[in-house]
Amino acid sequence: MSAVAALKQEKQAMVARYARSCNWAGLGQCMTTLIPLAGLWVAAAMVVPTMPLMSVPILGLMTLFLVRSFVLMHECGHGSLFHAQALNQGFGFLFGVLSGMPQYVWSRHHNVHHATNGNWERYRGPLAILSVAEFDALSPSQQRDYVRARSIFLAPVAGLVYVLINPRLTWIKGTLQWLTHWARYTRRGGRTLRTHAAAFNSSYWDTPAEGRHMLLNNLVLLGAWVAMAWWLGPVLFGVLYVLSVSLAGAVGIVLFTVQHNFEHAYATGDEGWCYNRAAIHGTSFLVLPRVLRWFTANIGYHHVHHLSARIPNYQIADCHRSYSRLFKDVRRIGLADVRASLRYVLWDTERERLVSVAEARATRA
Repeated sequence: MSAVAALKQEKQAMVARYARSCNWAGLGQCMTTLIPLAGLWVAAAMVVPTMPLMSVPILGLMTLFLVRSFVLMHECGHGSLFHAQALNQGFGFLFGVLSGMPQYVWSRHHNVHHATNGNWERYRGPLAILSVAEFDALSPSQQRDYVRARSIFLAPVAGLVYVLINPRLTWIKGTLQWLTHWARYTRRGGRTLRTHAAAFNSSYWDTPAEGRHMLLNNLVLLGAWVAMAWWLGPVLFGVLYVLSVSLAGAVGIVLFTVQHNFEHAYATGDEGWCYNRAAIHGTSFLVLPRVLRWFTANIGYHHVHHLSARIPNYQIADCHRSYSRLFKDVRRIGLADVRASLRYVLWDTERERLVSVAEARATRA
């Protein structure tokens, strides 16, 4: 029996056994993240002005705790960190502010990825992967730009854009669109305020709830920026904040990418797509040292996470060990394999897998 067939038989029992969230466990994870992160900012205020070199270890630790904050935010979006959904919503919003990301909006879009994992016709990942045919249609200079833009050395720039710039620009553009809509309000034809408000459709958020969450996230974040700049000084705060958030965003993008982009990862279109096969053959097991497993909240067990996002991170390692016989075909990736995995940036639609540019050219030749 294939691993996918065996998985289908045992998946229901696996989820019933391990998809058990605990409010106290979730609260413990939040406190062991938020308190040290706050302590690092206090240390920065007390130490860095007189010992500037101490900013380096403080920045490194801030980055790691922000990575953990983002993963916990992601888990709140799945409703799995806590049993109580009110806690998932509250801490999810808080971690979203810390990460610079409107959590409610991000989680809705992220759930599309879970619903289409392995279906590269529906979702092309954070690197916006092209098919081999689409890549071949580019000019030579465009092909070089495509490859360069996906270099691991540009990950901090991508992190800055993804976490800090894009969410703010999206909110500003959407707000301007909303203000323009209201500037055109008129009572002609008996149109009421309510009907005019209901007629507004934004191209920057899908629902009014997304717009409200985006507004609240940005207002709280801007207020926090002002308060922190007043406390620490704009230069110290700005440098530490921008660098730590950009580096954390870079780590997050790389983590996410190598968990789906690797040699010959399962990549199909709508026809014949299989959710369980995508979890086994299109998702990797990122093998990390114990300390990095903690800072990434066990997100490396990504194959289990894609089988069921309801399994909390504090149950996921036990789930992997208990059902390890089902995961023999899952690609294991170590830290030394990360850079090589990032070369698989093309979707071979005929062979239904991801390939590198070099492999695509060799096959075509």
